[in-house]
This record gives sequence, C-alpha cells and structure tokens, in this order.
Amino acid sequence: MNFIRTRVDNEEEAEEIFQETLVAALESLPLFSRRSSSFTWLCGIAKHEVADHYRKKKIKTILFSRLPWLENLASEALGPEQVFLKKEFEQNVTKTLKGLDEGYREVLRLKYYQGLTVSQIAQKLNESTKTIESRLWRARQSFAKAFLADDR
Repeated sequence: MNFIRTRVDNEEEAEEIFQETLVAALESLPLFSRRSSSFTWLCGIAKHEVADHYRKKKIKTILFSRLPWLENLASEALGPEQVFLKKEFEQNVTKTLKGLDEGYREVLRLKYYQGLTVSQIAQKLNESTKTIESRLWRARQSFAKAFLADDR
C-alpha cells in the first residue's frame, strides 16, 4: 500500500488502486513464474495499475471538459454498482483473512494494512527477517489459494 501511496496523493484513490492491484494479482497468480520475489511482482502490477489510473484520469478530464453533462450521467449510472462491487470485494478479503491461520493473518495485516517493512515486522514479533519473509510468502500463498477457492 505504501508503494502506491507514494505515487498517488489521494488516499481514496490509493486504496482503490490497491484493491485493483490485488484483483489483478489474483487473476494472474497462475502466471507468476517465481523468477522474482512476490513483493517485486506485486509492485510491478501496482506500477501498471497506477499508470492505468493516471491514463484513465487524463481521458476522463479531457472527455468531461468537452462534454460536462456526460460526467453527471456517468456518475449516476456507475455510482451504485461501483460502491456495491467495492464493498463486496472488501467483504471477500475480510472473510478470507478471517479464515487464515492467526500467524498468517497477523503478518499480512502488519505488512499491508499497517505498511510495516519486513524488518519492522521482525522486530515487532521478535523474529528474524528470514522467518518473517518466509511467513509472508506462505501467508500470501495461503491467502491467494483461499481467496480463489472461495471465489468459485
């Protein structure tokens, strides 16, 4: 999340991009070749999502500046559905997290919700950084497997 926050000023937009990144990562998980770390892979996906965000924002700005009435129409048409989809996704993420082992849930929460580094997590949990890296990797794998299984 911090990776995205440094590239996007608006907190709400950063959260939206974060969620889009998670969805994209889950969809492309079978293609993950493990030639890089999962964090590097996720950052690459996030980087593309941020670029897409700015590209879409630019298109909207140009389009809505020429046709202002279209913005109101689009907001009315897409608003409720977007809110529903976001809430549904958040509920699925929360449900999946609750189903994980407490140790996995804790490291994922510290890493992605609190934005701590692996070193900070290791210090907080009084563990080695290698232990935390390993636990994070297993937690991500467990989360992805549970999330995809629940999505069927």
